[in-house]
Amino acid sequence: MSREFDVIVYGASGFTGRLVAEYMGNNYGTSVNWAMAGRSEAKLAEVRELIGVSADIPLVTADAANEDSVRDMVKRASCICTTVGPYQLYGSELVRLCAEEGTHYVDLSGEPGWMHEMIAAHDDTARASGARIVHSCGFDSIPFDLGVYFLQKASIDQTGAPMSRVRGRVRAMDGEFSGGTAASLGATMAALKTNPGLLKVLANPFSLANGFQGPEQPSDAKPYEDEAIGSWVAPFIMAPINTKNVHRSNALLNHLYGEDFEYDEMMVTGPGEQGAAVAKMVASSNPLEGDDVPQPGEGPSKESREAGHYDVLFVGTNANGDRMEATVTGDMDPGYGSTSKMIAESALCIVQDCEDLPGGVYTPAPAMGEKLIERLVANAGLTFDLGA
Repeated sequence: MSREFDVIVYGASGFTGRLVAEYMGNNYGTSVNWAMAGRSEAKLAEVRELIGVSADIPLVTADAANEDSVRDMVKRASCICTTVGPYQLYGSELVRLCAEEGTHYVDLSGEPGWMHEMIAAHDDTARASGARIVHSCGFDSIPFDLGVYFLQKASIDQTGAPMSRVRGRVRAMDGEFSGGTAASLGATMAALKTNPGLLKVLANPFSLANGFQGPEQPSDAKPYEDEAIGSWVAPFIMAPINTKNVHRSNALLNHLYGEDFEYDEMMVTGPGEQGAAVAKMVASSNPLEGDDVPQPGEGPSKESREAGHYDVLFVGTNANGDRMEATVTGDMDPGYGSTSKMIAESALCIVQDCEDLPGGVYTPAPAMGEKLIERLVANAGLTFDLGA
């Protein structure tokens, strides 16, 4: 594909978009052919100067409300890296145009109802045009999607078979949820009022798995003492998104994890009475409500982002009593600092490392797999290790 730009960061004047642009500028400068895009060229120029990106990085004007401007942008790029959400409000036309024009696409979507619509509407078109459309390239769901993939590949290499049951256990998560995540949840709740059928999509862990319906999945709705890790666990607010993406990955990988695969995600709250009390407190709270949640376009300070981190344990077991563990960590807050690095590396990976990948609508693991893991470890502050 010969285009004017390898990557266009769309939404570069927004809070998360400018973090992506800053990462691109600091780590790749002008060695990668990329541009910043948004509604206002003046605002883009202001942001470019503010974050210290070279004045040689071009600016592209595109407005989600103006299809012609968006199509012009899409035609100029090999890949659109978009942070303009909620995607169900502002992203549908961009996905359609990328699919039609054969332009690759990565986003931060944690909106499974919308992703279900995009798969149905544009997978065939993307296959025909060669466009690689990859949703969920941030904290939801890269550490989880690639964490399961990493564990299962190791299990197959070492035992000859995948683990039929995997537990995703969030041991530490220091940092704020993004304002975009809260806004996406609000948009989904509003959509439910006008489209009651959406509830079936949201309730089904296999709703993104191309029609496949697997076994009943472990309950993740209530706290309990998880004997597999010797700790109490509580519901994890991102689980409804991540689990659907993991099951879609399994389907796209021709059920590499098995057709009997079971997967759930929970927060680790500790052992004993204190762990039980914390688990019950977590289960009764909503981190996406309240005055402290950033609004879209807002976010934490650089110091806060750099002080954040996360640690996710994956425990694989099977009917034979075998057990395998893997750990994924990130060196910045999940919602902003680490997410901005993950989506930037995803955009570069899909352009530079995936020449043989056919078009279609993907999740990160089947699209990029080990290639993205290598990039994230080398450049983005993530670790992928076997063991606890």
